[in-house]
Amino acid sequence: MALNKKISISLLLVMLAVAAGGSWFLWHQQQPGKATTEKTIQHKQLYTCSMHPFIIREKPGLCPICGMELIKKIDSPATGSALPVEEQPGMTGHISLSPNQRVMANVATVPATIGTLNREINAVGIVQYDQSRQSKVTAWVAGRIDKLYVNSAGAMVHKEMAVAEIYSPDLVATQQEYLLAIKSRNQLKNSSLHAIAQNGEGLVESAKQRLLLSGVKEKQIAELETSGKPDIRLPVYSHFSGVVIEKMVQQGQYVNMGEVLFTLADLSTVWVEVEVYENEFSSMRLGQQVSISSHSFPGWTFTGRLAFIYPFLDPKTRTVKARVELANPGLKLKPDMFVNAVIRVPLESTIVVPVTAVIDTGKRQVVWIESSPGMFESRDVQVGERSTDSVQILSGLKSGDKVAVSGAYLIDSESQLKGSSSEHDTMPGMKTN
Repeated sequence: MALNKKISISLLLVMLAVAAGGSWFLWHQQQPGKATTEKTIQHKQLYTCSMHPFIIREKPGLCPICGMELIKKIDSPATGSALPVEEQPGMTGHISLSPNQRVMANVATVPATIGTLNREINAVGIVQYDQSRQSKVTAWVAGRIDKLYVNSAGAMVHKEMAVAEIYSPDLVATQQEYLLAIKSRNQLKNSSLHAIAQNGEGLVESAKQRLLLSGVKEKQIAELETSGKPDIRLPVYSHFSGVVIEKMVQQGQYVNMGEVLFTLADLSTVWVEVEVYENEFSSMRLGQQVSISSHSFPGWTFTGRLAFIYPFLDPKTRTVKARVELANPGLKLKPDMFVNAVIRVPLESTIVVPVTAVIDTGKRQVVWIESSPGMFESRDVQVGERSTDSVQILSGLKSGDKVAVSGAYLIDSESQLKGSSSEHDTMPGMKTN
């Protein structure tokens, strides 16, 4: 019984020793294989999307964004490393695009140039009559309006056009005086006394002047002298061309000397009074070009010049009024019409790039430049004034730098997703690698 127990213990010890040796041998044999596996994993072929290079997969397939077939990711030939260029030491803030990726992303560059922009001051305005092109038709004598040739406001009146006929007893009496003066002159012109003949000429000239001061024209006076009979009704003529904006009398109405019959305005030129905020009017100068647009005529732009800046500030709106004079072809602009005005203030020459080249993150403005073929680098810039398609660069670029004007947002998105710029602003909740 004791012998069997000793044999069992001996066999157990032998088995334990064999198991320990085998385990050590197997562990020793697996160490090189592990290193080989790690090396294989390190050089394992990866796949990416030509449209979205930040998509990297271990197996071929389709891009989860655009659905294009993934292509093999090629190691950088310059470094022999599987790391992209922007992830290599010392290359922070850089993005590398292959020619295929550049075409697919529609990346285009233009050189930054030195140019001049106009600062644009936007304002609203109201069309007004040109006060220097207004006139009134008045009665030169007291009398009764027997006939009106212009019966409504809005009618077009031309210079030397008859607008009414007036009966005036005073005017009839003045015509009779003129006819008597002519008759007397004809009787006295053959007198042997020179003084008497001169008096006859003086009477005619005096009566003629009274007719002219009453609004009678030379032609009418000549007709009066030929006919020898006074006209009961005499026409009233306009001395101005324009549109009737106010009709003050009715047919049959009695008027006094100097009373206004019509008010006329020439609308071929109008004023636009614009209101500019107090922090902007200091850069305005007389003669600056102003563009006027109206919702009534989409796509149509009227061009005028700044003619006057009022010397006072409206305390309620905190604005300064300015007057713009401009031509009004076709009388399209109507008085009291609301319009939009853009005053262009010339600026000094600086570096200018297209608006699409600047990415505004809210706190910073970034421009991507092509520092070498296929290599893009981000630059922080300070922007100035903007126009419709260009922006002024105050610092951060120099003339000749090739800036990305299309595809820049894609480059910037890839930069954020790869975490190539630790200082780049990100949206709340966005994580960078």
